[in-house]
Amino acid sequence: MNQKFANILPVIPVRSLGSYSHLGDRPFGQDGSMSAAGDPQEGAGESRAAWHLNRAAWRSVVVWLSLVSGSVIASPVSVYFGTGGTESKGIYRASFEPENGKLSRPELVAEIGSPGFLAFSPDRSRLYAVGSLGNKPVVAGYGLGADGSLSLINSAPIGDGSGTHVAVHPSGKFLLTVQYGGGSVALFPLDSGGRVGAPNLIEHQGGSDVVPSRQESPHPHWCGFSPDGRFALVPDLGLDVMVVYRIDENGTALERHGVIPAPPGGGPRHMRFSADGKLIYLLNELSLEVTSYVWNPESGTAGMIRSVKALPEDVKAKEMGNSAAEILVHPSGRFVYSSNRGHDSVTVYRVGREKGELVVAEIEPISGAVPRNINLDPSGRWLLAAGADSNTISVFAIDPESGELSFQPKGIINVPSPICVAFGR
Repeated sequence: MNQKFANILPVIPVRSLGSYSHLGDRPFGQDGSMSAAGDPQEGAGESRAAWHLNRAAWRSVVVWLSLVSGSVIASPVSVYFGTGGTESKGIYRASFEPENGKLSRPELVAEIGSPGFLAFSPDRSRLYAVGSLGNKPVVAGYGLGADGSLSLINSAPIGDGSGTHVAVHPSGKFLLTVQYGGGSVALFPLDSGGRVGAPNLIEHQGGSDVVPSRQESPHPHWCGFSPDGRFALVPDLGLDVMVVYRIDENGTALERHGVIPAPPGGGPRHMRFSADGKLIYLLNELSLEVTSYVWNPESGTAGMIRSVKALPEDVKAKEMGNSAAEILVHPSGRFVYSSNRGHDSVTVYRVGREKGELVVAEIEPISGAVPRNINLDPSGRWLLAAGADSNTISVFAIDPESGELSFQPKGIINVPSPICVAFGR
């Protein structure tokens, strides 16, 4: 037990808990008194004064448990880092302490060239990475050991250049990758042992041509699935749309279903569903905006609501260049986060009462350079920011009421060019 909390454990007579622990779930009135159903009955052998003392003691236990539950019960979590650059050797792992937000010294757990993005199987027993082996772009599958180690299951060539993002379907039957340079989506079947099969490639066509040199051809940047798993969604920076694919009943093929337009010149990069699955938050890389949509799960379509700027124009003007990189939704559904390269910060949004409304609450520096990726720990209490050009992972505590971030100065660790943060088990 953590000693700092053990010292404040209330001392309660055994008789107190034994006699009245069954009253812990009885309702209390607005004035703090227990409802009539919980009052001691005449002749119960205890005075009302003693009953109130017992009730207070029991409530102190509840308060104490609420204070220490996160510290005593929470176990260390493995966190894996996809990396790039000349100093990187592959996938790195560290142990994360939810109690205090501390990260252990990272260790290399898999040698693979430029493992840019990582994705877990639904049960988190396997990890998949887009990278290169033998100088060939591949998807590699790994089994997870009890100690967080990785063992290669197999790899499969992508066949259309390097993968930019990877996502495993909730069924665990297949995964998707997107190729920014190749302009394609690839579906890889997965067998019961987690082995990656040969891909089925789908090429995107065209370009919006709104932003010269960036939108003359397709550039799919992210892939993911609707909450019910019936549709795959692929934001394409070059096309200024999210391409929607219908997944066949066997989960072995994609059929183009339609597109969801993005703001012209926005450059769709990544997206997330709201916690209740009713909204889409699309991050536009080029315009540094988050666009909200209402999602129709039956028809696989979405209607645009509004966009909000991640950074004010005068702030953007002070930098040589800015671009948005990652977007997250807090498990509570109350907050959204996006990272800003150039300004090297994270924008915190509160989800407003009006449907789809995001309000900027804070812009927090990452204490690093080029936050290509950010992620939330499983508890939702911490945010990790990957500084790709500073070789750093910085840790921020999340205020549960406001969603705002507090930098933890002693939480920084060094990882070579980190570009993906993935929490394991």
